[in-house]
Amino acid sequence: MTVTSSLDAAPGPAGGEPPYPADLLRATLRRQAASVAVVTVPGPAGFTATSFTSASLEPALVSFYLGSAASTAAAVREAPVFAVHLLGAQQAELAKAFARSGVDRFAGVPWAPRDGGVPVIEGVAAWLTARTVHVADIGDHFLVVGRVLAAGGDGTQAPLVHHNGTFGTFGTIPAA
Repeated sequence: MTVTSSLDAAPGPAGGEPPYPADLLRATLRRQAASVAVVTVPGPAGFTATSFTSASLEPALVSFYLGSAASTAAAVREAPVFAVHLLGAQQAELAKAFARSGVDRFAGVPWAPRDGGVPVIEGVAAWLTARTVHVADIGDHFLVVGRVLAAGGDGTQAPLVHHNGTFGTFGTIPAA
């Protein structure tokens, strides 16, 4: 195995020193394709996330991370419930809208309140609601874990994927 401390597009300090670890991590993770989700909490508040994942099947737990300095951090940290919306390939504009700061992210977005008043966005590929069961500070982010309450969605849309700073979708490889 070869280990290196540099990647293309990973700037470091002047003088030929290796890149900062955060720059290495950022450059490396740009190469990982990730599903795109919008997380919402009562208020309403919400943000675009690529850090959503399942945490456990029994009990049914899901998790995500959010930067501690994010504009929605306080609302998310205090929320007793949240919703996760997995976006379809045609919903890149929705992902971009929920990634912007200083705007009404819900403007023009059809949604309805569900469990505990959490906004559930209509027309997404899939959604779920969860009750927050754990919040923990992890470096410059915090982790939120929730127990799944309900789920839905039509499940027919191709997924929206984020890779190398841009949006795309997934296509299957034909069987050999």
